[in-house]
Amino acid sequence: MKLLQGRRGRLADLGAGDGRLVFAASSAGFQCTGFEINSILVAYARSKAYWRRIPSSQVTFVKKDFWKADLSLYNNVTAFLVPGVIEVLGEKLLKELPQDALVISCRFPFPNWPQKSAAGSGLDQTFAYEINSVRSHLRKTEMKWVEYCG
Repeated sequence: MKLLQGRRGRLADLGAGDGRLVFAASSAGFQCTGFEINSILVAYARSKAYWRRIPSSQVTFVKKDFWKADLSLYNNVTAFLVPGVIEVLGEKLLKELPQDALVISCRFPFPNWPQKSAAGSGLDQTFAYEINSVRSHLRKTEMKWVEYCG
């Protein structure tokens, strides 16, 4: 949540689990969608939202594989995924997210992406990335590679 300070808008939590991040982001003013494939966790998170009387316009939990979801509507994305998945996810996010999007990765950083900031340490470290900066950095890196090979 610290890395999301000053941000607003729609947030997608990829692999939302029991929804704790979605609930924290919602209380900070974000309109949140938690993507989770485990139906038990989705039911648990939905029941928590119901008992807390959080409207579905503020918090939604969907039983859906986020790989099949269109993430272009979200300007904030959080993910707590293993390194092999993070690498492939980076390609999806670069294709789909709007230019002003912020991506937060928990525990495992995106390789070759320049970090905007980081918080915590060790197993609790999180990393923030601005999509426009990542795209710009990757374009420059690609151009240098082409010049080197050219």
